[in-house]
Amino acid sequence: MALKKQFVKTKPVCKVTFSIDAKDAGTAAVVGDFNNWNASEGALSKLKNGTFKATYDLVKDAIYEFKYVIDGIYVNEPEADSYRWNDYAGSENSVLVL
Repeated sequence: MALKKQFVKTKPVCKVTFSIDAKDAGTAAVVGDFNNWNASEGALSKLKNGTFKATYDLVKDAIYEFKYVIDGIYVNEPEADSYRWNDYAGSENSVLVL
């Protein structure tokens, strides 16, 4: 799993690439504050090497909570900036700081 941040100098956004190595998975998505935790809006594309990947433009100077959904199972990003407990989910969410 990996996160890549690319700040755009001419716009108040950061291009964030989410990628997960999940060769045996059928579907994967990233869900979080930035897409109302909607898996269909955060769908990741599967590459030939088995990695799921997508890039999203997110507003910079913000903090987002997120998780991956791999075949219906919620998974945190090991390279997240930090983690935050969420009472609703009863677990920690990954945190992305832009």
